[in-house]
Amino acid sequence: MRVISVVADLAVGDIDAARSFYADYLGLSDEEFNLGWVARFTSPETGAHLQVVTRDASAPENPVVTIKVDDVEAALTEAQRRGFEIVHPLTTEPWGITRFFVRAPDGNVINIAQHH
Repeated sequence: MRVISVVADLAVGDIDAARSFYADYLGLSDEEFNLGWVARFTSPETGAHLQVVTRDASAPENPVVTIKVDDVEAALTEAQRRGFEIVHPLTTEPWGITRFFVRAPDGNVINIAQHH
C-alpha cells in the first residue's frame, strides 16, 4: 500500500459559512466538490487543498484527515493485523470512493480511501 495524498478534514458547523474564510480569504477558491456535508476547496494556482466536514454522511465519527492510498484493502488488512480499531468498516460509497476509518493510537480518526 502506498499513500498517494493527504487531505486535512476540518470540522465546521456550516460549509457555506466556511467558504468565505477558506475560499475568499485563503484563496482556495476552486470548489472541487460539495456534497452538502463535505466540500473540498483548492487553490487554482498551487493545487493546495483542504476539506471541510459538517457531519460524515455514513460514518459514526468525523475523520481529522483523509489518506488516499493505492490499495485500500491492503491498508485495512494491515490495520487489522496491527490491532488498530476500525471505526467505520470498508465501504464503497455512492460518491465514488472505497474507504474505512481507523483510530490511530493517539485517538485521531483517519479516513483511509481509494478513488475509483
